[in-house]
Amino acid sequence: MAGGGDVGLDAAAWPDVGDDPLVLVPVGSTEQHGPHLPLSTDTVIAEAVARRAAEALRADAAGRPVFAAPAIAYGASGEHAGFPGVISIGHDALRAVIVEAVRSVTDWAGRVVLVNGHGGNVPALDAAVGLLRREGRDTAWTGCGVPGGDAHAGFTETSMMLHLAPHLVRPFQDVAGDTRPLAAIMPELVARGVRAVSPSGVLGDPAGASADRGRAFVEAAVASLVGRIRGGRTDDRGRLLDAPAARART
Repeated sequence: MAGGGDVGLDAAAWPDVGDDPLVLVPVGSTEQHGPHLPLSTDTVIAEAVARRAAEALRADAAGRPVFAAPAIAYGASGEHAGFPGVISIGHDALRAVIVEAVRSVTDWAGRVVLVNGHGGNVPALDAAVGLLRREGRDTAWTGCGVPGGDAHAGFTETSMMLHLAPHLVRPFQDVAGDTRPLAAIMPELVARGVRAVSPSGVLGDPAGASADRGRAFVEAAVASLVGRIRGGRTDDRGRLLDAPAARART
């Protein structure tokens, strides 16, 4: 296999790829994450979760090749307009990129799972995966978030980045933004964008974030992703579902 067992598709030569591999494609963004996290945050997290999941799946895949592809690093981030550095390609362009990329991958891959790191990408993923599945391509998508995590650039993402890329994290103890639940601020976010709700760009409070908590968050995201891929259940949007809970013994 590539690089002596490397799961990164970018490290493979074509003979390394094998027959009908499972390919995980991270989908991130280039958007602001407050004054303390890099614009690449969603992409870094999606790439890490996809790669670690590929490693876990390969370990017991009975010889089936598993790869993590290079990330799609531009997403639909229009809600972050007004912050320098944001690059958003919008829903239509993102949908087209996903469709054409997966059509190409499924020329040689048996299955594709898109691993999403940015909530704003969901409408494009729904539309793209729906079309791909109607074409008969074995494609699904799923997020890589943490249940109960805060909305954006707060404790959860800051902790994950302290684990994954601490050299990219700036001081964050005094950068709290709007800490209301996402459901409470969503109407204003949709109408006016993130900057109108939080001038710092933070939705949550990163104070107290740590690499140890970040490691736990990443491990939980990877375990959840692996379980959903192994289970193979999807909803009508092509989104992978959690495995059914085991029945308690009576």
